Amino acid sequence: MSTTARNSGGPTYRRKAPIGPIVRRWYTVPEVAEMLGYGPTKVRMMCITGDLRSLKDGGSRRILPAWVDEYVAMRAAEAEADWP
Repeated sequence: MSTTARNSGGPTYRRKAPIGPIVRRWYTVPEVAEMLGYGPTKVRMMCITGDLRSLKDGGSRRILPAWVDEYVAMRAAEAEADWP
């Protein structure tokens, strides 16, 4: 860390990177289930069947935010196509 002198004579420390909210890189199955209003079992099945893209991270499934958006857009397009 770099130091600069203060008026009081003691060192002050500056952080090299700003500290802010953590940006989510992926969601868990329960988080996606809550977002979509589904149960966790349904979301897991959607992942297994390929309706919702996901990846395995150890023993857990992870879902990227863009993949949730893709699923919602796909469902909206299907609904639009079925609309008379």
